[in-house]
Amino acid sequence: MGLLSILRRLKQSPEQEVRLLLLGLDNAGKTTLLKQMAAEDISHITPTQGFNIKSVQSSGFKLNVWDIGGQRKIRPYWRNYFENTDVLIYVIDSSDRKRFEETSLELAELLEEEKLAAVPLLIFANKQDLMTATPASELAESLSLHTIRDRMWQVQACSALTAEGVQDGMTWVCRNITFRKK
Repeated sequence: MGLLSILRRLKQSPEQEVRLLLLGLDNAGKTTLLKQMAAEDISHITPTQGFNIKSVQSSGFKLNVWDIGGQRKIRPYWRNYFENTDVLIYVIDSSDRKRFEETSLELAELLEEEKLAAVPLLIFANKQDLMTATPASELAESLSLHTIRDRMWQVQACSALTAEGVQDGMTWVCRNITFRKK
């Protein structure tokens, strides 16, 4: 089968389904981000007990986004959702400096997970609309992201509240999807 026929078949398939895993500490803004992506009302958001799933259309892809609660007692269950993840989105509250060490440790553990090996990583440096927010570049440095060599990664400054930077992050996701062997 030639390259041209492969490209034709890809073009004929209406959309590719992609599994995105949305993780981060509690109160980082994961659910607000998810609702922004789905163009839903963000005025009444409560802490996620368990998970939320939404399908979002973007750049010809059907993105199935799994938003898993980030409370300490829920985090051990994150690993139940790693299977078949195409892109990992990790959300950080960039205004909460007191939790940078905790979020750094959680992210490091995720990057060691065999089921997430080589999965592209988007880090949303959320809450950039707040005066106390750490700039995305400074956050990347404090998390030592420059040492990540086993996957594509990107840090995207954003505000889930105003939606600023969210579409830029999702564009990066759609450009860097690598489909895993199922």
